[in-house]
Amino acid sequence: MDLSGKRIILGLTGGIACYKSAELLRRMQDEGATVDVVMTEAATRFITPATMQALSGRPVWVDAWDARMDNRMAHINLTRGADAVLVAPASTDFLARAALGLADDLLTTLCVARGAVPLLAAPAMNHEMWTHPATQRNAAQLRADGVTLIGPDAGPQACGETGSGRMMEPDRILRALIAFFQPKTLAGRRVLLTAGPTSETIDPVRVLTNRSSGRMGYALARAAAEAGAAVTLVSGPVALPCPDGVERIAVRSAADMHAAVMARAGGADLFIAVAAVADWGIANPSSLKLKKQPGGQPPQLEFVQNPDILAEVAALPGGPWCVGFAAETDHLAEHAQAKRARKGIPAIVGNLAQESMDAEDAELVIFDETGAHPLARQPKLHAARALVAWIAGHLPPR
Repeated sequence: MDLSGKRIILGLTGGIACYKSAELLRRMQDEGATVDVVMTEAATRFITPATMQALSGRPVWVDAWDARMDNRMAHINLTRGADAVLVAPASTDFLARAALGLADDLLTTLCVARGAVPLLAAPAMNHEMWTHPATQRNAAQLRADGVTLIGPDAGPQACGETGSGRMMEPDRILRALIAFFQPKTLAGRRVLLTAGPTSETIDPVRVLTNRSSGRMGYALARAAAEAGAAVTLVSGPVALPCPDGVERIAVRSAADMHAAVMARAGGADLFIAVAAVADWGIANPSSLKLKKQPGGQPPQLEFVQNPDILAEVAALPGGPWCVGFAAETDHLAEHAQAKRARKGIPAIVGNLAQESMDAEDAELVIFDETGAHPLARQPKLHAARALVAWIAGHLPPR
């Protein structure tokens, strides 16, 4: 559970998006967080304190003068020992008052009195309100003051209009909160990754591909972004959402992936080649669907060797530090170390294909010039975070 041991103050301000906060509360608890809810008077017009208390299992706070606090200092007591204050939804009015440091209700007073406790806010408002110059000034001031703004998103709004300003969905806010607590070991680094399979055309309806799901590469892209890197993900065809904060370049064939990577490799500090790139492409794809004939022979496919993307990037003068992946079926250490030497890279990550491909978890072994460094079998996101931490500790200084 990624928020295990964390205590979060969840603040709600007046807005229809309060209904999402109930789901967000449950999702934070599912990740192990203890959540104390603080609501403005306006928020209670959209969702009741009784609902949030039933979900959190803890008292809900609205009144700055609440007598349940012996010293009547809820604005002080609630944040002491908290790990973060998250305001979701954060209304236009809240952003304005927080930017000015006003303290005229429990939530704003708590935000001013929080000391070193981080403040995160998920804006939620009509698109005209979000784009108003005053709101943009307030948002800029909050960012300058160290407040983390999560979103907003764009799309249909409760008022019937469409545009930017709607609150991010609970799962995305949750991921942003989890990411906030991850060590920023790759801050300022530019990371280029490949992920997924490639798809080599046989005819307009058939392709040559492999079983890669892309999960490991996408987990690494998320983990690198959580660690503070600017991440570009060159992805073959997969059914996975792009991690938040990651730039995704969609490709199909090995040749497409090669072109996309080589166009960007010179600007990267780190290249992680996770994709299961086809070794061979089809030299003679058909422009028409190949038809099966009764008693006929199968089509004669001609193969051509695809470019070695990792080796080319590793050979670039002044190029990025490179990490490869080796999915093997036997003699893992022998094959992985041989591949590392052949590619001319400092590190390669090995796993057994029959245990990792299309699986939810992975057992990785990092191989470098000093030998093997095994990681425990774990969910792929946790394995990705462990790998990112190892890479961060071995990257050469800039």
